[in-house]
Amino acid sequence: MEAGFPLSEIETTRPHPARMYDAYLGGKDNYAADREAVRQVLRNWPEVRAMARANRAFMQRMVRFLAGEAGIRQFLDIGTGIPSAGNVHEVAGQAAPGSRVIYVDNDPIVHVHANALLTGSGTTSIVLADLREPEVILAHPKVRALIDFSRPVALLLIAILHFITEEENPGGIVATLRDALPSGSFLALSHGTADFHPPGTASEAAASYHTATAPLVLRSFDRVSAFFDGFELVKPGLVQAPLWRPDGKPPRPKDLAKIGVYAGVGRKS
Repeated sequence: MEAGFPLSEIETTRPHPARMYDAYLGGKDNYAADREAVRQVLRNWPEVRAMARANRAFMQRMVRFLAGEAGIRQFLDIGTGIPSAGNVHEVAGQAAPGSRVIYVDNDPIVHVHANALLTGSGTTSIVLADLREPEVILAHPKVRALIDFSRPVALLLIAILHFITEEENPGGIVATLRDALPSGSFLALSHGTADFHPPGTASEAAASYHTATAPLVLRSFDRVSAFFDGFELVKPGLVQAPLWRPDGKPPRPKDLAKIGVYAGVGRKS
């Protein structure tokens, strides 16, 4: 494990998206400020909890696909959030033992939890860094020690880009990461959207993030699709998260009606 952090670096009075996500999923690694923000969001947008679960289930199906059918053995997961059962390294390890996973998050609390979880694992590591600085992530010694960029890599941006504003150039961030990946690599992402909700509903939910350490920016289908520039989408393309290669029967229309999450996987040719 790495050394801890001074209290001054750990912000618990402002809600953080990673800890809020943990609260949506019923986790315990969150603080009063996170839980209060979650209550505000759920008052305006009660289906967010179902969306978080659908996003989590997509992540697990996607990793099984990448480690299994696609044959990927290296995963760069940026914006990992609070570690919990069924995380990327566990799912990938079950499908392909020895798979290497780098987790990246900008929250020191996430970093501490992940370090404790990953103690003793030589194929998985955690990096404290910010998606807004992709060059720092790509050059980080831990990333370079575990990931071989001459071989295909899976870049995972799961429920993270909707915390990057337009002024922070999310398209440029993804392009920088894409250009560092060799042919045969994959981009997997999920992203919040207001496309399936009445006008105004999503903006009320997004307003609950104004006091958080990152705002919530919901994007349309076309804007999310643009992140796959340079990648060829694998079937079924960019769809609502429960529709991406579901286990068992496809979800019913009424189950999809309020799932405002797009999900997709693309291959770099």
